[in-house]
Amino acid sequence: MFWNSMVLALRAIRRNLLRSFLTILGIVIGVAAVITMVTLGGGATVKVTEQIASLGSNLLIVRPGSRMGPGATSDAAPFDVHDAEAIGDAVPGIAAVTASSTTGTTAIYGNVNWSTTVTGIDDQYLTVRDWDLALGRAFTASELRAGSSACIIGETVRRELFGGADPIGNRVRLNRISCEVVGVLRSKGQTTFGSDQDDIVLIPLRTYQRRIAGNQDIGLIQVSVADGASSEKVQREIGFLLRERRRISPLEEDDFRVTDMKEIASMLAGTTQVMTGLLGAVAAVSLLVGGIGIMNIMLVSVTERTREIGIRLAVGAQEKDVLTQFLVEAVMLSSFGGLFGVALALVATFSLVGVLQVPFVFNPGIVIIAFLFAAAVGVIFGFVPARRAARLDPIEALRHE
Repeated sequence: MFWNSMVLALRAIRRNLLRSFLTILGIVIGVAAVITMVTLGGGATVKVTEQIASLGSNLLIVRPGSRMGPGATSDAAPFDVHDAEAIGDAVPGIAAVTASSTTGTTAIYGNVNWSTTVTGIDDQYLTVRDWDLALGRAFTASELRAGSSACIIGETVRRELFGGADPIGNRVRLNRISCEVVGVLRSKGQTTFGSDQDDIVLIPLRTYQRRIAGNQDIGLIQVSVADGASSEKVQREIGFLLRERRRISPLEEDDFRVTDMKEIASMLAGTTQVMTGLLGAVAAVSLLVGGIGIMNIMLVSVTERTREIGIRLAVGAQEKDVLTQFLVEAVMLSSFGGLFGVALALVATFSLVGVLQVPFVFNPGIVIIAFLFAAAVGVIFGFVPARRAARLDPIEALRHE
């Protein structure tokens, strides 16, 4: 009996092919929109996590200055190299510590100028930032100790100054400093906040302090937490140590801030997921609109086929047979809409991931849920027309013109 109902439903759908397609259009759009939004949201979450991870492994960033908000101070004392050394010596659970300072500059090679940033680094910087070299070598211990005129450039600086040429061994001028390029950093791309990590020139910290900054100040301390260690505990220990070294009384607020990049990654990922959920919920409204369209067309179909229903009831069909026939037809319409919606979603997602530059993260669960929801819409909105058809009086139905 169920098979016969499916055959009758397919015949009815085929008889009015254009009308059937227009009926399920809302379901198609709804399913496609939900799957596309959730898939793109998942890709955006993965991209945010990867970009935060590209800053370094288990990274804590220590900056002078109080936390953002009311009462924040802008005249906090900067760090010095001894602060970074104390953190590395006194705080357990740390894999590496690096001290650095950064400022804007203009890099010049030949007749080409490029505005970039120059950062003075120590021997642990590349380790903490988990940054490899694409060409050349890192600074030697003697270059770092003596403050030599050597530099390592990022991929963006290499491209803008040298094009496709090999920069190793050439000299680049940074304001008043002429430095030899000894290495090129592996490209890391943009951060979540939109800054280009490859637009950078690295020089020894002593060179930076003596010939650019003119002081011994440290603008940033970065800490790589050891695998298996608690970043929250390390963060607290760093806070206790710096309060002691900076002679901050118990009643005073910190004049520095320690930021755990895992917390930022979690916050950004959570925000992305919330936005994805909201967009998915808005897109799901199209499914309800499509369900209303199915109900409307099924009611019209019942009216058009009243005489057919009367004949079936007159020759012995029961109410449940007629109910099943129209209910199966509604479910098949919504199921076809679900299938077309899934196909449209895959095409749209593959197209948009390239435009938005996010990874394609296939989630079979959301595909199954969206399809089942579409089928459920057919059951819910098809029940009323099916029951109306089943309850027709055979005598009145046969008289219907």
